[in-house]
Amino acid sequence: MARPWRSLSALALALATSGCPGAGLAFLGVGAGTAAGTGTSYTLDGIAYRTFTASLDAVRRATATSLKRMDIRVTTDRTTDSGRAIVATAGNRSVGIELEKLTRRTTRMRVTAKHNAVFRDRATAGEIIAQTERALDDLPALAQRAR
Repeated sequence: MARPWRSLSALALALATSGCPGAGLAFLGVGAGTAAGTGTSYTLDGIAYRTFTASLDAVRRATATSLKRMDIRVTTDRTTDSGRAIVATAGNRSVGIELEKLTRRTTRMRVTAKHNAVFRDRATAGEIIAQTERALDDLPALAQRAR
């Protein structure tokens, strides 16, 4: 019974890593953040997603704090039909952040960091989300409501 599973696993691994080694490694690492318990999900092209149990305004304030802490300069911050759209720059990277209001107390964050307008920087996108989560924990109003 274990033999078919081993063969199937070997076949899946071979298919996942054949052709372009980078694509195979990206495919295998797609859920790594979620499996590690960070709650951040990534697409194959490096876009990071995270849903927070916090209002749109709280996530916006935490995002602003995070970007300031990381010395990332906000160039635009505008209202959209579903929430907010923030554009920022960090060195030669362009960072796009979308905050989508799902409910009064739930907000979805989508972060894209582009390097030289072509390559996506997954590490920077993930760190912005991690720093936003940290800033949310530091917001006094949310900390008091959680108790």
